[in-house]
Amino acid sequence: MNTRKTLHDKTLKLTTLAILTALVIVLQLICTVIKFGPFSITLALTPIIIGAALYGPLTGAFLGFIFSAVVYITGLTGMDGGFILMMMEYSALGTTVLCLLKGTAAGLVAGLLFPLLSKGNKTVASVVTSAVTPIVNTGLFALGMMTIFYGFLAGSAADGENPLGMLFLSWIGVNFIVEFVSNIALGTVLTRVVDYFNTKVRKI
Repeated sequence: MNTRKTLHDKTLKLTTLAILTALVIVLQLICTVIKFGPFSITLALTPIIIGAALYGPLTGAFLGFIFSAVVYITGLTGMDGGFILMMMEYSALGTTVLCLLKGTAAGLVAGLLFPLLSKGNKTVASVVTSAVTPIVNTGLFALGMMTIFYGFLAGSAADGENPLGMLFLSWIGVNFIVEFVSNIALGTVLTRVVDYFNTKVRKI
């Protein structure tokens, strides 16, 4: 067993994880002020996907949890415009679980999906993973709003307005499209990032 190589690999992983964690935090803080409707877009999924592709589902879940924690904390401070504070008034436990679960699950799925698909075609793996990750993140939010928070959703709708229509057209709509397209665009270069890391950085 090469102790020196093992130590190098561990140091590299910790350094890479620290950089990706910092990127997740910074990108999410920046995106907090960029909004289309009541929600900010989520560009922080990109470093989550990169970490998941490089080191697997546990790393993806960890980075997803960091992203979720930033969303949750900024929401508690009112930086999201007060939406999470309103959700907390309806269900503090439900809000906490939903906020922390959706990003963590998105990172976990990315870490499971990329290595599975990359056995066939790495470009396809990159694009599909980059597409599925925001779908999981937003999909779990939508599922939570339609179940645990349906009363909150219905109470937020204007008279005569369909709550589900408001959720998907007004609340999620444009934000998700921007988020989805940006992730797909960045996903096209994910393979190059992973290949460069594996062939160049890991062999330093």
